Amino acid sequence: MLRKDLDITDDRQVREVSDSIRPDLILNCAVIGVDDCESDPVRAQAINVAGPGLLAGAATRHRGALVHFSTNYVFSGERADGGFYGTNDPAKPVNVYGETKLAGERRVLSECPRSWIVRTSWVFGEGKDSFLASAPRKLRDGQRVIAIDDTFASTTWVEDLATRVDAIVGSDDYGVFHVVNDGACSYAEYAEEAAEILGLSDADRRSLIERKQESEMRRPARRPRWTPMRCDHSTLLGLPAMRPWQEALRAYITASMPDTPGRT
Repeated sequence: MLRKDLDITDDRQVREVSDSIRPDLILNCAVIGVDDCESDPVRAQAINVAGPGLLAGAATRHRGALVHFSTNYVFSGERADGGFYGTNDPAKPVNVYGETKLAGERRVLSECPRSWIVRTSWVFGEGKDSFLASAPRKLRDGQRVIAIDDTFASTTWVEDLATRVDAIVGSDDYGVFHVVNDGACSYAEYAEEAAEILGLSDADRRSLIERKQESEMRRPARRPRWTPMRCDHSTLLGLPAMRPWQEALRAYITASMPDTPGRT
């Protein structure tokens, strides 16, 4: 069901649609941007907390289940040991987006025992307009990209995300899951890896990739500095490790730009 077909913040609509469909499984992909949340916390509360709660209630009423997507931004990014965040690490968000996403997780878990909370981060793939999705194509076309070099997280190819979520839903093990490709990088490291895969020269990389620090971007919402995650719950289910982010990026470039000159 498309966004235009259902306002998840409207209790009447959610009840009418769910009573008509009687869903066995609901997937909630509704999202509001990080900076939009900071400038409009009321809307953030509605979409990230109230809406998921209504969907969770609908799933429970019809004895269904719910997949609710969340984020690495529930973490502060301030851990000093350089370790990756696990599902049992304390969540301490530093912006409105993270605060409301964490509250949404808790609302879902309280309203629907048969729910999977899927925390993912820096998702890229066809159809997305994010830096991660667009940077490889821009670099291939000789366009300059601005890449932040002092903020780090796990990246996730949407194809790998979908495959892993399908495997998780195939189990009856509900709760919080981290689903990300293995490893961590900054936006700048991601851009450098894309340039390597595309076969760009050192000179082209230096001219096309402009490194900046997060503080220079002057964005409304604070970003946590270090939020890589590990897929510990998946390991307990016996699922294989997610592939490294470099392999996922190569697969994305191969799939989306098969005729790229110099691609290896």
